[in-house]
Amino acid sequence: MPETTRPQPASYPGQERFVAGPDAVSVAAVDAVAADVHPAGFWKSAWLELRTKPEFIVSMVLLAMIVVVVLFPGLFTSQDPHYGSLEQSLLPPSSEHWFGTDRQGYDIYTRTIYGARASVAVGVLTTITVVLLGGLLGCVAGFFGGWIDSVIARLSDIFFGIPLILAAVVTMQMISSRTVFTVVIVLAIFSWPQIARIARSAAIAIRNEEFITASRSLGASRVRTLFTHVIPNALGPVIVVGTISLGVFIVTEATLSYLGIGLPPTAVSWGIDIAAGQHLLREGTPILFYPAAALAITVLTFMMLGDVLRDALDPKARTR
Repeated sequence: MPETTRPQPASYPGQERFVAGPDAVSVAAVDAVAADVHPAGFWKSAWLELRTKPEFIVSMVLLAMIVVVVLFPGLFTSQDPHYGSLEQSLLPPSSEHWFGTDRQGYDIYTRTIYGARASVAVGVLTTITVVLLGGLLGCVAGFFGGWIDSVIARLSDIFFGIPLILAAVVTMQMISSRTVFTVVIVLAIFSWPQIARIARSAAIAIRNEEFITASRSLGASRVRTLFTHVIPNALGPVIVVGTISLGVFIVTEATLSYLGIGLPPTAVSWGIDIAAGQHLLREGTPILFYPAAALAITVLTFMMLGDVLRDALDPKARTR
């Protein structure tokens, strides 16, 4: 039976196809890896994303200025923040006193500069303490599970149910000798459960990963696996929450000092200066706004930095 050939469909205008020859196309291997490109890890890829964000640049510039003011306040003023004279009471702003003086004759500009040291010191030390304590307990609870997880979870629920401001106010009233470290300890005691919950969630998500199984297969103990693999990979969300909480701790210290139960009256703090300036606000003396503005800028800097870090270190946000 003779073969029948199907008629070829007619080629209409606009339907022509062009197929390049094998010599004109270079086909690479599907799984080929570029040898001249170094692999970017988690932290490097986060840095590559951070450095292109304007919010990160602005927050880092403000943070650098805050650090310089805290460490070297003498670069910005030569006056003593503890020196006051009634002869200089309520002086208007001048070349000698840029922000004027308060009722006791203290230089407002000098106290605003030196007040950053106590407030930022409380915030930084509290954040470090909370991250170390809460992060470690959270990773231990999430990685080991079982009764350890239950005990730490119930303990964190007890402290988490107590409002921070209320607990700090009640506790600080029972302490007669108050210092920076006293405020740090009180704030850390009632603030670690939030970090612990974040670290616990991250540890639970990590403990079933393949590299954890590989580490156990190679003979590593659970404690070694915890410190070499679980904790380093759970630092991302912990750092984000810790950065945002730093601003909260600075505000809390200023609130306690404003109420008179934070740092002692002899200390130089933004909260103490705000409390001293509130009585003069109705008299038309705006010395209240100078330490309040410094406090707002500092808190805004850490809040902005925390938001940028959250976008860069959150794996879910990076895929959106």
